[in-house]
Amino acid sequence: MAITRKRKEELLASYLELVRGSKGMVLTSFSGLNVKDLEALRRKIRDLGGDFHVVKNSLIRLAFREAGLPEPAGAKTGTTAIGFASEDLPSVAKAILDVARQSGAIQLKGAWLEGMAYSAAQTEQLAELPPLPVIRGRLLGVLQAPARQLVGVIAGSVRQVVHVIKAYSEKEANAPAG
Repeated sequence: MAITRKRKEELLASYLELVRGSKGMVLTSFSGLNVKDLEALRRKIRDLGGDFHVVKNSLIRLAFREAGLPEPAGAKTGTTAIGFASEDLPSVAKAILDVARQSGAIQLKGAWLEGMAYSAAQTEQLAELPPLPVIRGRLLGVLQAPARQLVGVIAGSVRQVVHVIKAYSEKEANAPAG
């Protein structure tokens, strides 16, 4: 059944809104994925703050062009679905990669992160990154380490001065008066 021109315009507007509103996107091919697994993947990505949509190749190419992004190389042939990430692209990519490894029905085609295109291999590496809260925690730990060390040095120096003064006062107290 052919899609009407009006429906194509609605889809294009929807795709353009998703592309412009996303910090990153993961482009996939999904031949052979059953509806149950597709819905489970959509739910998982939705929980991560993203969306997963099966798209029409010609319309997604137009949406990318209108958004000023390079045309997706993998969107010319086969089935195409895109994971749109509003915040944490590595988590969305990991969810897709997990399903791809389990089912074998999804193949990564590439990704875009803040306007830069990445290959399928680079997308896999991106999926291996820890989640954003973990990265933030590690960064905070790295930033706090010098301050903790400085506090330790100052506290150690103060402790040493206190011990010296205490020893000196005990020596003076125990010294014979005379």
